[in-house]
Amino acid sequence: MTIHLLYAFAGVALCGIGLFGFIRLDHLLRKLMAFNLMGSGVFLVMVGLAQRGGQPDPVPQALVLTGIVVAVAATALAVVLIRRYYHLSGQITLAEPGREPVKKPAADAHREGPTE
Repeated sequence: MTIHLLYAFAGVALCGIGLFGFIRLDHLLRKLMAFNLMGSGVFLVMVGLAQRGGQPDPVPQALVLTGIVVAVAATALAVVLIRRYYHLSGQITLAEPGREPVKKPAADAHREGPTE
């Protein structure tokens, strides 16, 4: 077993753990972290399997580098959207149809904007 194949297997394991967390967890920030873990696993698989004649292939490495930049930007956008959802609804999970959402007490809720 080569080191590159070990990286690929580690990436598959990260994808599996991330998928499990994304499906199993209810908290929105934890879902986001699980989704980022899946993305990191995909990047690791791409780097681990990117070989051409025993030499590293620069095209998948460039794709992974671009993917990392896009993932950071998408994560920042997702954090802002989750924060906005929290401020509007007071919830940290998505409400399921037919189930009553659990809200925080009004004393702990933070509001954006001026307090006049």
